[in-house]
Amino acid sequence: MNLTQMKYVLELSTSSSMREAATKLFVTQPALSESIKDLEDELGILLFERSNKGIVLTDGGREFVTYAKKVLAQYEIMEERYRSQDSDKERFSVSAQHYNVAIRAFTKVIRDMDPEKYIFSIHETRTRNVLDDVRSLKSEVGIISFSKANEAVLKKLMKEYRLNFTPLMQRETYVYVWKNHPFADRTEVSLEEMKDYPCISFDQSDESQFYLTEEAMADYEFDKLIKSDDRATTMELIAELHGYAIGSGMLAEKNAILKGMISIKLKEEDPLTIGYIVRAGSQLSAYGEAYVAYLEEYRES
Repeated sequence: MNLTQMKYVLELSTSSSMREAATKLFVTQPALSESIKDLEDELGILLFERSNKGIVLTDGGREFVTYAKKVLAQYEIMEERYRSQDSDKERFSVSAQHYNVAIRAFTKVIRDMDPEKYIFSIHETRTRNVLDDVRSLKSEVGIISFSKANEAVLKKLMKEYRLNFTPLMQRETYVYVWKNHPFADRTEVSLEEMKDYPCISFDQSDESQFYLTEEAMADYEFDKLIKSDDRATTMELIAELHGYAIGSGMLAEKNAILKGMISIKLKEEDPLTIGYIVRAGSQLSAYGEAYVAYLEEYRES
């Protein structure tokens, strides 16, 4: 077993076919298939089930992917740190769900601390990735949220991952619509009233991660649902289809991209608790400490 094989498995786990994965990996399909088969023989387990409909992970394959992600994340951290020509540069990384407070605190760290040389990273990503990134120390701090529907699952995972969660704020539930939506002048609306319009939901990619969604009303049965994994695409769908998204109502006033978006209070209540996570027992860098201090400025009593 080697790192290349692990990378192959991870890429294949998110692809619909061996051909698609081979194209992304810039290898031939036979070479990829042979490498996966060699790994399965070595491990003594079947990682993928093959059929004429494509490939899917087995239970053993899903477990392998979990461990492979951790190994590769740690390897990437070490590789970046010790093999980089930029080893004299300061480093700091944050992983976050899609909240403006994460970006604002990040920019404050850079402006106020003003390091001479640095490579800083902010990963706007899915819930599972935020947890994994902080667990593996790819990122020092993570920003996540949960609603009543997934609070128990997330707290269980955070305990298992040895992550400490600090709540900052709680936000009521809103719908986002474009400024020309028929309900744009409303101050409150219900999901029943919105049923003729498509709900645009952020796609977590894996149905098994349903309870890791960052959105409120995740267990609601929408008649019309479109999943998107890109924020710009989501906004275009909302604008073109009179669609809507569900969120915390925290639109960035100075964000030019969001100027056409309007938030309307949702009658159904499913408040989101938003906060930050750090790995238990880890020592934050000066940048991590400053970042957390800036986040604390948003804490609500």
